This record gives sequence, C-alpha cells and structure tokens, in this order.
Amino acid sequence: MIKILVVDDSALVRKLFGGVFSAEVDMEVTFARNGVEALELLDSFQPDVVTLDVNMPLMNGLDCLDQIMVRRPCPVVMVSSLTEEGAQATLEALRLGAIDFVPKPQGAVSLRMSEFAPTLVSKVRAAATAKIRASRRLKERVKQRIAGRHGSSPVDTSRGVQKAASAGQGLVLVGTSTGGPPALEALLSALPASFPWPIVVAQHMPRTFTGPLARRLDELCAIRVAEVTKAMPLEAGCAYIGRGDADVIVSMGVAGVVAMAAPSQQDYPWHPSTDRLVRSALEHVAPHRLVGVLMTGMGNDGAEAMARLRQMGGATIAESEESAVIWGMPGELVKRGGATWVLPVTKIADRLQKLASNASRS
Repeated sequence: MIKILVVDDSALVRKLFGGVFSAEVDMEVTFARNGVEALELLDSFQPDVVTLDVNMPLMNGLDCLDQIMVRRPCPVVMVSSLTEEGAQATLEALRLGAIDFVPKPQGAVSLRMSEFAPTLVSKVRAAATAKIRASRRLKERVKQRIAGRHGSSPVDTSRGVQKAASAGQGLVLVGTSTGGPPALEALLSALPASFPWPIVVAQHMPRTFTGPLARRLDELCAIRVAEVTKAMPLEAGCAYIGRGDADVIVSMGVAGVVAMAAPSQQDYPWHPSTDRLVRSALEHVAPHRLVGVLMTGMGNDGAEAMARLRQMGGATIAESEESAVIWGMPGELVKRGGATWVLPVTKIADRLQKLASNASRS
C-alpha cells in the first residue's frame, strides 16, 4: 500500500486529489492544509510520498520541503503552477530534494481532472519507487543550502571566448527526466569553461520550465547554458537545453552543426525526446565523435537510440543506480547492453573530460 500525504490549502484540490488516489486499490491518502500540519503528520502517518503545494499559509511548500528533508526524508512531488514564478519555485524545490513535480491544471481544476489524473498517479507511483539510498543527493543539497547561508565560497563562473565546434571534435548528448535538474546541475557545474565539446540536453519538462532551468544552470556553471529556441550553432564549452513540449534535434546549418527545436512527433512519447535527439545526431555526426549520457528518469527514452549509438562505435554513459533518483532510463540502457560505462552522477563529468582529452591527443 502506497501511503500518500496531500498537502494543499485548497479544499477543492484536496478533495479532487483524494478522489484520484482513493480510486487506486493500492493507495491510501490523508491530508494537510499547510506545511505546519504536514510536518505534524510525518511521524504519525509516515507517508511513502508527499504531494506538496507551493503557496500556502503559515508555512509555504519550500519551507515545508526543507524541513521534510531534514526531519524525515521521503519522496516529494511538488504541485506547481505553469508560470515563470511557479517554474522558479519548482526548480528550487527540485534542488532542495523534491523528486518530481506536476503542473496544476489550468482553469477550472475539476473539469480537467480526468486528463490530469493519469499523470498525477504515474508520477506518484514513480516517486514511491525512489529509494532513500538512491536519493542521497537530497541530504547533500540541504547541507549545501545551509553552507551557503554561512558564506561558502562561490562557484568560479569565469568564462573564456566560446569557439564554434569544429567538424573533428566530439558532441555530448544528454537525456534525463525525473530527478534531472539536480543531476544536470551536478554534471554541468563540474565542467570547466574550457571544456572543448558542445553538449545538447533533452530534459523532459514543460515549455515554461526549460527556459528558467537553462538560466539557472547558466548562472551556476562555468560553461554557458542556453535554451534552444531557434537554430543555434554548436559551440565548444556550451550546453543547449531543449525547449519543453517540443523536441531538440541536431541538424546541419550553413556554418556547420546546429541544435534546433522541432515540433514533437507522436512516434516519441516523451518530450524533448532523447531517442529523437540521438537519432538526429547520427545523421550528421560520425558515431565515434558522439558521446551519449543517459541519466535519472522513469521510462526508457533514449535507451534504444543510445544502445544503437554504442553498436555503431560511439561511447555511452549510464548513470548508476546508486545515484539515480529513478533508475528507469539509464537502467534500460544497461539492460540492453548499451552502456560503455555505468557511473554515479558525480563521476560523469570527469569521464567526459578524459574522453575529450584523449580525443585531442589522437
């Protein structure tokens, strides 16, 4: 039985969410009207998953999440509004330790529940499988936040002049979903501004979230990070985040290889699609110059295409189960025999730098 604590100050939302979860034979649900009540229920109810609203009286969702991660860490799914402000709060929540988020239905919530309910249930089920041992980043992020309040040293984000990617250099393709934003932060912030290859990222997210994610990462990282909103020439030391609710593909422009947004296709169930990104790259870049990185996320997006990439002579890295919040996507790559290396997220940047260094000497 999955025990769910729904935390929301709206009586209507509590009623609707309660109806959705109560209809599932393996789910038990209880409710809190704000963060204070939620914290009181942590020990008595002992939830397997918490759904947490952001804006609430007495104690808001971010402060409540911070306390949950300290007192009794458990999987938390944020309930977020599809606005710039909602995106910023959600990204902060993911950084603090939330497993995932669901956008609140717009307009009359009760009229949208039939289409919203399957997403809500699937996200909560996935969160329930996230093991605390596989979520040690949660505690680390709380410690980092506390350290930041006491004047820890800032990240060196000095940058040199970016150079257009040459035909002979490598290209890194990254796919991730649930738990992806903190994993991307761990990966990209560990790369120096001098990293010689461009990086294209497919992170499953709504359109209103990928822009704020790119801007946040750009502030934190030495390499440059930008959202792909048009055809953008691939430059060394830059990461390109695919725009949400669309796909990001690699194509050939007048001056060379570019990343560009493309309308989503029904053949690909997740967006931006990692499978489509990798397949598009294989059409324009030699396999031995491609490195695929598949990180935390539910489902199997990217596993088939990256397994094929390895078969064709490319290199692939799967995030290990010990660090992945959800070992779905990278686990599928490993099961298919498509991973050249299986590494914790903290070791992936080092591997990429070694690959780039070896390529420059060959």
